[in-house]
Amino acid sequence: MRFPSRHKGRTGQPGIVGTARLDRRTHTLLRRLRPGDIAVIDHLDLDRHNAEALVERGAVAVVNASPFISGRYPNLGPELLTRSGVALLDNVGTGVFSKVGDGATVRLHDGHLFVNGEAVVSGRQLDAGDVRALMDEARSGLSTQLESFTHNTTEFLRREQDLLLHGQGAPVTRTRIEGRPVVIVVRGYDYREDLKRLRRYIREQRPVLIAVDAGADALLAAGHRPDLVVVGESGLAQGSRDGESSGVSEKALRNAREVVLHTDRAGRAVGSERLERLGLHPQVFSAAAASEDVAMLLADQAGASLIVSVGTHATLDEFLDRQRAGLASTFLTRLRVGPKLVDAKGVPALYSGRVRLWQLLVILLAGIVALLAAVGATPVGQDWWTSVQAAFDDFVAWSQGLVS
Repeated sequence: MRFPSRHKGRTGQPGIVGTARLDRRTHTLLRRLRPGDIAVIDHLDLDRHNAEALVERGAVAVVNASPFISGRYPNLGPELLTRSGVALLDNVGTGVFSKVGDGATVRLHDGHLFVNGEAVVSGRQLDAGDVRALMDEARSGLSTQLESFTHNTTEFLRREQDLLLHGQGAPVTRTRIEGRPVVIVVRGYDYREDLKRLRRYIREQRPVLIAVDAGADALLAAGHRPDLVVVGESGLAQGSRDGESSGVSEKALRNAREVVLHTDRAGRAVGSERLERLGLHPQVFSAAAASEDVAMLLADQAGASLIVSVGTHATLDEFLDRQRAGLASTFLTRLRVGPKLVDAKGVPALYSGRVRLWQLLVILLAGIVALLAAVGATPVGQDWWTSVQAAFDDFVAWSQGLVS
């Protein structure tokens, strides 16, 4: 793969030159990444969520100690990176973390990573065609993943049958949900575009706004205050002041009208002391499910008339992309709330908006004008018009007489 000349360094050497930022954990690296940096990670089967974050942070290239696509399932991250013009080098091995210093100036070219002119590691450089081919191969092995997924689903149903089948275990919230539409926001797939699509719907229907972890920050950024925030371990443990990664910011927690803490079945949630420090006293929802699923089950059991999901998993590839044990709960939760659940992308096609009063007045005025024009074209209408003109002239003359 050859890169355009804009990627050449000051020495005129070919390839991409940038500052190396290293961390085995992608979500930790994102906090230090700056535009123009080259990210060095160890992330097997990079998912779309982290790929979106790398693009947003301005990475020009990503070097991976592990394969971007192992072939176990079609993960969506590499495809998004190549579409965004980010160069990919993978399978370089974990030795890259000892051979490259954080903050060092490095150059990526022809499958090699150079430091001070010396190739320190080599790997597989991928372009868009390579990624498509690897994705096609990965899709052929989906049956194995689905077998594992089915087993996990059965186990989850056995553990959480009271919650899923009988609706037991959800807390009673102060926020009134019964009979109202609910919008559940996860800072996941296409959440910004989804919120833009829903702007009119939210303004006119005034649904209950439920955020999951950093979805609360997404709502604030879109100009909405969350009515309820469901926060779990990922939202608490990875939290930061700006809501980086999946963590929810202190600002979003303080602005929420109500907070529900999602814990495991033993009532534990790593990082829950953050809420105590903020002086928050949340309701507790204990379940072995993903936090976004807990939010849906909470809305369903509270009597929501409709549940609109923002940024959640919608396709098979998205279900498998994150490779979380909690995806079994995602599948069963969709079955539980199915009749009420609508993806945000479908709302504009189903909801045309309310008819406003001024629109009715305009239509009424146009009808009156059309009626007067039609009547005025008839002999009777002309006689009426003559009488109206005469009456108006008499009124003007009378008014002038009063003034004089």
